[in-house]
Amino acid sequence: MARRSSLLLILFGVVLVQACRKDPSAEMEELVVGAYRPTPLQLDIPTWALDSIHPVILPSSNPLTVEGVALGRRLFYEKALSDDYSMSCGSCHQQAHAFSDPRQFSLGTDGSVGRRNSMTIQNAVWDHFFFWDTRAATLEQQAFGPVTNHAEMRNTWPVVEERLRAHPEYPALFAKAFGDARIDSIRVVRAIAQFERTLLTFNSPYDRYVHGGDLTAMTEQQVRGMELFFGDAHCGDCHAAPRIQDHGAQNIGLGRNSSDLGMMEFTGLEIHRGRFKNPSLRNVAVSAPYMHDGRFNTLEEVMHFYAEEVDLADPNLDQHMFAWTFGFVDLDAQERADLVAFMHALTDEEFLTNPAFSDPN
Repeated sequence: MARRSSLLLILFGVVLVQACRKDPSAEMEELVVGAYRPTPLQLDIPTWALDSIHPVILPSSNPLTVEGVALGRRLFYEKALSDDYSMSCGSCHQQAHAFSDPRQFSLGTDGSVGRRNSMTIQNAVWDHFFFWDTRAATLEQQAFGPVTNHAEMRNTWPVVEERLRAHPEYPALFAKAFGDARIDSIRVVRAIAQFERTLLTFNSPYDRYVHGGDLTAMTEQQVRGMELFFGDAHCGDCHAAPRIQDHGAQNIGLGRNSSDLGMMEFTGLEIHRGRFKNPSLRNVAVSAPYMHDGRFNTLEEVMHFYAEEVDLADPNLDQHMFAWTFGFVDLDAQERADLVAFMHALTDEEFLTNPAFSDPN
């Protein structure tokens, strides 16, 4: 009887030990995580660019790390994301053009023509929504779209994931960025979003003049244009300093006959007809063509529109356009030229050529 009891105790002990043992794959994953922790990254933002009204948006679900940003940079320029290996995010968001496309509409891998101009990517860490119609609430959500869009990369996420898993370098890069080598679409867009949040631009002649105290950074004409921009021309009503942006979506009176409904396509609300995201005007001189449909090729054409062609009868005209509604904006030829000159002073050459933002391949 005693011998039988001893055997039972031994068997019970074996079962208990087995029950408490971890799954081998989970145990290995825990070892990998414990062996390598990504390095936290702090954005280098000048103090004058920070304010309490528009705080930076850094989601806790996707903290910035040195390794995550490095991976995101690789993926931003990775053509394996497209169906035929011909296109990356960087194909339509080119650094020399403030990460926008100099074409009116970008082309898909099969030659399909898009219907909206490719937006700039700069100081996006402050943005509340993305795409011209505001349909994405985060950079991560935005990054999902182009890969599967039939007018862009025309791929599927399972194909992308398999390609990256089979790559000789990506598994190790994902392990460094996230603690283990698992590769999926969530991690891909998180890494890309991390990289995009580092695309900061605050070193234009305007910045050096206003915030750096360098009175030689801008010409007399550019100074006159700056005073107009934030004064009687009312450009600053929608493009406020220091980011030269509003972080909203407005109907600026481009015309009521457009087939592009703008924000209304996303919300279904008539009041949103003709509303589009307000882009930053930083680096605007290198990011032509302009407006959501790329209708204007030059800044001079844009000035002509604001001076003479705003559709004041549009029932959805934004309240920010009150100065036009009441006839306060009256720009002569010299004032238009001064405004264009000032907008050239918003070009940050360092941002456009920074090797940390370029294709690492």
